[in-house]
Amino acid sequence: MTARIGVVTFPGTLDDRDALRAARLAGAEPVSLWHRDKDLKQVDAVVLPGGFSYGDYLRAGAISRFSPVMETIIEQARAGMPVLGICNGFQVLTETHLLPGAMLRNNHLHFICRDQKLRVENAETAWTADYEAGQEISVPLKNIDGQFVADERTLDELEAEGRVAFRYLDGNPNGSLRDIAGITNAAGNVVGLMPHPEHAVEPLVGTGRTDGLGFFTSILKKLVSAS
Repeated sequence: MTARIGVVTFPGTLDDRDALRAARLAGAEPVSLWHRDKDLKQVDAVVLPGGFSYGDYLRAGAISRFSPVMETIIEQARAGMPVLGICNGFQVLTETHLLPGAMLRNNHLHFICRDQKLRVENAETAWTADYEAGQEISVPLKNIDGQFVADERTLDELEAEGRVAFRYLDGNPNGSLRDIAGITNAAGNVVGLMPHPEHAVEPLVGTGRTDGLGFFTSILKKLVSAS
């Protein structure tokens, strides 16, 4: 028996199929979820993938936050269901307040697309347990609204509680405060990050490395061990 990982498709989503493939490569059963459908089809975890949902109108993730599927995801995430938000998915998670802070336009005002080096800061979440704290990985980064911001009190709380999950290395690509690339909620079941681990899961494509596969093997092991 394996775990079922759902991947949501919004209008304007780009990376849903990549996330589904990553889940399959990790050994999970990938399940497509449609934004207008409240039914999560009995999945054990959810991925909110990258893209430009609803064309990023108003601001990135602002409209997706009100999609019918998000009503169920918010409820289930608060009850402990693992949720991973990648790029636009991270933006959606901040709009729902499942994660704190907000995402602004990159400080240089340009779209950026490159391989990005990261340091794993928290290897104890549902999505990062297959990494080690301090481990350095490289995954693709592609965004224009990738600057993570929050007030000083929130930033201090994230640092003090170990909720910074990933930090940029070798240069900050978008002006994110304290070089933060990804964060987690207090329970460790909800994680959001701007870089794209689903594009680094097999040697043939992406970075040519498999540094991102650990997100999907981490959650699979957690779910299988809990079943």
